Amino acid sequence: MTPASLFDLFAPRRLARAAAAFAMGFTVSQSQFEAMGSGLAELRERGVLVCGVDTGLAGFAEQDAEGRWRGFEIDLCHAYAAAFLGDADRVRFVPLTSAERLPALEEGRVDILLRSTSWTFTRAARMKVTFAGTYYYDGQGFLAPADLGVASARELDGARICVQAATTTVLNLTDFAETYGINITPVLAETPLAAREAFEAGRCDVVTADVSALAGLRRALAEPDAHVILPDVISKEPLGPVVAARDPRFAEAARWVLHALITAEEYGVTAANARELRDTARSPVVRRLLGAEGAMGEGLGLDADFALNAITARGHYGELFARHLGAQSPLRLERGLNAQWNEGGLLYAPPFR
Repeated sequence: MTPASLFDLFAPRRLARAAAAFAMGFTVSQSQFEAMGSGLAELRERGVLVCGVDTGLAGFAEQDAEGRWRGFEIDLCHAYAAAFLGDADRVRFVPLTSAERLPALEEGRVDILLRSTSWTFTRAARMKVTFAGTYYYDGQGFLAPADLGVASARELDGARICVQAATTTVLNLTDFAETYGINITPVLAETPLAAREAFEAGRCDVVTADVSALAGLRRALAEPDAHVILPDVISKEPLGPVVAARDPRFAEAARWVLHALITAEEYGVTAANARELRDTARSPVVRRLLGAEGAMGEGLGLDADFALNAITARGHYGELFARHLGAQSPLRLERGLNAQWNEGGLLYAPPFR
């Protein structure tokens, strides 16, 4: 059964819930009534948010020895569950390869994709998906053994380069080689782990991937200090949450949950102080963000506390970054482009007004 036919099948059930709400005397706004016909209502009825994640990418999504998921994108999923369902733990993670990720979303096997997926023209124009913002600004680079003796990717003529299949990374590599007249041999790998194993086994000379992924790969090598990330960054890779295009309201809700985490960092609203600030903050922006005035979420079918719940789930954007990618993590990545707009970065949320 197609997602569209499923939508039609459940339409009478949605109308029945709405009618029951009226019959029982509940006050239901027009926006909340409309939300009952959205994917958000179906999600609440199911009670679990299904997030498509990476099969294993250091700092972003990986399982520990006990099988528990950890990472920046994992905590984002918890934040979304808190915003949509009021409970950060009502989540299920579905690991997906690069080839599987977008079809899984289109087919309705996951609710939201939080899996290092770059926002590109072709994906936005030709696939039935919607990109709901950018949570990490990345770029493609190269990891090489220090003793290879190269200072730039332009010196890789004749190299065998491990690259993950079914990604924009392959296309970027081809464009780069053609632009600079470099002869390279791509060695395709299905997952980041497979690329690392091929590199360690000597089946390729260099690995190319997003710079953040290369930092994690380098950390996992037996001799990290014997390898260098070359200075070349050959692409722009805006990574963001992706949802199915069939529900624009759900996409907008996903967009504003991310904006809430970004705004919270800008205004100093943390997991620890958010509930107190809801009652004591003098800033109108903070009061609107936390649901103390204005009921901002209602227009998207969200509770007034949606942002408060998202922030207290795992922290604001900066807290997530520091824990998994930045100063508190083994990767120790600089904020760089992912710093707030008023600190020299690109991180920017529209006004909560």
